[in-house]
Amino acid sequence: MPLILLIVALVGLRYFEVWRFAQLSWWWIVGLMVFAFIWFEFLEPMLGLDKRKAHNVDEQRRKDRVKQSFDKKKK
Repeated sequence: MPLILLIVALVGLRYFEVWRFAQLSWWWIVGLMVFAFIWFEFLEPMLGLDKRKAHNVDEQRRKDRVKQSFDKKKK
């Protein structure tokens, strides 16, 4: 997500010709967009980073369910 925010910020700064970004080539921004596409479509799934967050949520849900089950049995 920070990569996408960086791309949006660079596009805005370049478009409105702010400070030194006015001289920045559009090719740098396009290259960053291509890198972001490759990262999110190929590298992140290959490394399993897209599934890790979902797995952590499922694990926490399981722990909460087990804790709730034991708390009911104690009462």
